Amino acid sequence: MNASVRATVTPRHAPLGPPPAGWSGPVVFTALAMALAWLVALPVHLTGGLTSPWFVPVSLLVMVTPGVAALVAVRFVDRERRVWTRLGAVTPGGSPARILGWAAVALGVCVAMVLVALPVGALLGVYPADFTGLSGLRAVVDEQLEVVGAPPLEVPVAALLVGQLVNVVIGAVINTVPAVGEELDWRGYLFPRLLRLGTVPAIVVSGVVWGLWHAPLLVLGYNYPGTSPAVAIAAMCGMTTVMGAILAWVRMRSNSVWPAALGHGAVNAAAGFTFVLAEAGSTVDTTQASILGWSGWIVPTAVVVVLVVRQRLRPAPPAGPVPPGGPGPSAGAA
Repeated sequence: MNASVRATVTPRHAPLGPPPAGWSGPVVFTALAMALAWLVALPVHLTGGLTSPWFVPVSLLVMVTPGVAALVAVRFVDRERRVWTRLGAVTPGGSPARILGWAAVALGVCVAMVLVALPVGALLGVYPADFTGLSGLRAVVDEQLEVVGAPPLEVPVAALLVGQLVNVVIGAVINTVPAVGEELDWRGYLFPRLLRLGTVPAIVVSGVVWGLWHAPLLVLGYNYPGTSPAVAIAAMCGMTTVMGAILAWVRMRSNSVWPAALGHGAVNAAAGFTFVLAEAGSTVDTTQASILGWSGWIVPTAVVVVLVVRQRLRPAPPAGPVPPGGPGPSAGAA
């Protein structure tokens, strides 16, 4: 009976071997993810674009499409049975403390990347910052109070910033739910499959594919208003390449997709800082400023170079809990 138990339980909980060697899975996944994104976004294109009453629910539904494509590719093209394990949603033998530690790293690093992009843009003259008076944030708060008929509030700058940071943390956790629909595929499926090409090609190819997948909404003016579709898609590919590498780092070192999903949610939640830390009434060119623009990629690119040189984008061997500060010197590449 013990042998029978081992025969039925061990395969389920044993670590996975390397993914299939063929390219059919990644090709089918990419084509299906792109096609589903355009198909799901079609109602928005037909009903007013960004002003469509369907824009918010449709944009959330679009985030699920690559996850569906990854499930199809793993189960029906690669013919693997342990689908959730392969995608990193389930980690056999993984330590919850380790995953939570890397989730904290992902949250902190991703919010930091969004925030540091703003002073870098200000120093380079492409971001109209107001870090001392917070006129942009005050204007947003006053506008919200005016909508409900309340008078403007005199709130200390520090209190406004703390409140905004709390909102980002809460928003990151909430955003993890739709973000995992993307992370199951880009970091759960595609990036590990591309690592056979080498770390840098895996970063670039997965980042560009992720950026191109945004095209159905970008051509409507989303994220890059007033910009041509070609420039918007190119800019998005730049952002998704550098930030995709950072999300791949926490995914591979934690052996789980959940820290990457939280980090992805944190980037989305912290994006509002771009406008609340700007001068009231100013216009932000997101092709140049914020994490979406070229000036915002400088610091993340430097971080990615360090990660590549130190070989931190390879799968980590099973280990004990990782402290919130990240892996120690012994956590080398597998």
